[in-house]
Amino acid sequence: MQKFLKIFSLALLVCFLAACKPATEAGKLVAQDITGADFGQTFHLTDHTGKPRTMDDFKGKAIVLFFGYTHCPDVCPTTMADLKHTMKLLGTRADEVQVLFVTLDPKRDTQEVLAQFVPSFDARFIGLRGSEEEIAATAAVFKIYAKKVEAQGQSGYTIDHSAGMYIFDKNGKIRLYVDYGQKPADIANDIKQIL
Repeated sequence: MQKFLKIFSLALLVCFLAACKPATEAGKLVAQDITGADFGQTFHLTDHTGKPRTMDDFKGKAIVLFFGYTHCPDVCPTTMADLKHTMKLLGTRADEVQVLFVTLDPKRDTQEVLAQFVPSFDARFIGLRGSEEEIAATAAVFKIYAKKVEAQGQSGYTIDHSAGMYIFDKNGKIRLYVDYGQKPADIANDIKQIL
């Protein structure tokens, strides 16, 4: 019994120490490193102010690219709130990052709707839209799954979609895929490493 208690105590101590360790270590990425991937080179969309945009407009900044829609009940607002927190954690380095939100629902997400929704999380965030055909083509280029699903209620439909996001370096090269639910501290850590 005493031997069992020693082993149990040691196992408990190891678990406790592991729990106390920071989520990330310097030099270690949490997100999936996809450096060198040959997709997601650019887009041709319009921002929430009506200005045409491509990836080249943001060279010199790291880009966080997220696809979603404003009527999304949970994933999209949660991700945008996490990105707002990430920017706060980056401090002054946040000015070296551009968050882009691409709508998957251009029918409902008009320029005016995006102009209210996207900057409400952070004034630096930019919403992007296009025609249904342009959005479908852009989603395909970035390997984003999106499917309209009929639903009860006022909205009439929801959109099932990929919930992760991409991070590009300052040269516009795709570097990381961030899974949905990754903690803002980990996202900030990963962004700092590619800045």
